[in-house]
Amino acid sequence: MLNLVLKTLLVLVGLAAVLAIAIWLYLQQAQFADPKVDTERLSGEDSATGTTRYRDGKFENLETTEVMVEQPQDPAQPRSQSGLFRTLYKFLFEEIPGAVPAEPLPSVKTDLASLDRNDNLVVWMGHSSYYIQLDGKRILIDPVFSSYASPVPGTNVAFKGSNIYTADDIPELDFLLISHDHWDHLDYPTIKGLENKVKQVVAPLGVGSYFTQWGWPKEKVFEGEWGSVFDDNNGMQVHILPSRHFSGRLLDRNRTLWASFALITPQHRYYLSGDTGYGEHFRNIGEALGPFDLAVLECGQYNVQWANIHMMPEQTAQAGVDLQAKAVIAAHNSKFKLAYHPWKEPLDRVSKASEGKPYRLLTPLIGERVDTDNPSQTFGKWWVNTK
Repeated sequence: MLNLVLKTLLVLVGLAAVLAIAIWLYLQQAQFADPKVDTERLSGEDSATGTTRYRDGKFENLETTEVMVEQPQDPAQPRSQSGLFRTLYKFLFEEIPGAVPAEPLPSVKTDLASLDRNDNLVVWMGHSSYYIQLDGKRILIDPVFSSYASPVPGTNVAFKGSNIYTADDIPELDFLLISHDHWDHLDYPTIKGLENKVKQVVAPLGVGSYFTQWGWPKEKVFEGEWGSVFDDNNGMQVHILPSRHFSGRLLDRNRTLWASFALITPQHRYYLSGDTGYGEHFRNIGEALGPFDLAVLECGQYNVQWANIHMMPEQTAQAGVDLQAKAVIAAHNSKFKLAYHPWKEPLDRVSKASEGKPYRLLTPLIGERVDTDNPSQTFGKWWVNTK
């Protein structure tokens, strides 16, 4: 009996050792690069849009921001069924009705390479990925062309019909913008596929270090704190601005900065929110750099327990007002299931919340061309009749 116990323990120890080695080897992949922060770029100077806060090797939001908060406990439920434990259990094991489309999403695949680069336009690629042409410049934001938004294949799988573009479809780019280092915004296979097509990367502090570790020339990568501006000296300024979020690709959080962006030319002003909770930064940015011709704002993957870092749709509508935007596109939806709500709920709620607001809400299909200088262009509620 004792020998059997010892043999069983040895087998279990051996299996644990093999598993540990396998995990260690998996984590040596390039996508798990350890970010580095150039602290010399931290000026500490105040600006109209806020000062980057960095303490003890971690970045902080401008406002006190708890990433996860507990919902008020339901007295009818036992303690183990509420709070953070309940959140994790629900996400991992419970089926959420309507969270994933039952049929492929409709799309229109615009041929990006054939576009006249002097046309001002936006093409939404699902979730937070956008191709933009603005005053002769080609810009790509947070591209994720992999079929999943996770370091583990087969998890956080893209909805059917939502992943219609690849790196091969992208023409030569003047700018590649990355708002932060989460997997659904910084995708290693996509970045590798774009390496020879990008003239300039612009990213918040620390995020640029992934690119240099992945073999990109240092001179092609600009990273900065909130308030930093990349000026191409040819009519385009890219402003790195605050957002209210967090960072980290594994368990260690906030070693790199998260950001929103403003694209400013002599003729136009566009704002790109990245991932963010609602906060005073919208009003501050609107007053300092607005009004904006277009605001691409987060609207999706929200929950009351993480409302500090992801806006509710009604807050998205208010952010559009704060920014003094003339038009709004709602991002961060319709590609991945990262929250509990039905997949079409963000678009339903932001449509209702935008009624009577001083901006036009634009709701294109994935891949559909939005002519941003055409105030009469309209879009239908494509999601309503999609199961």
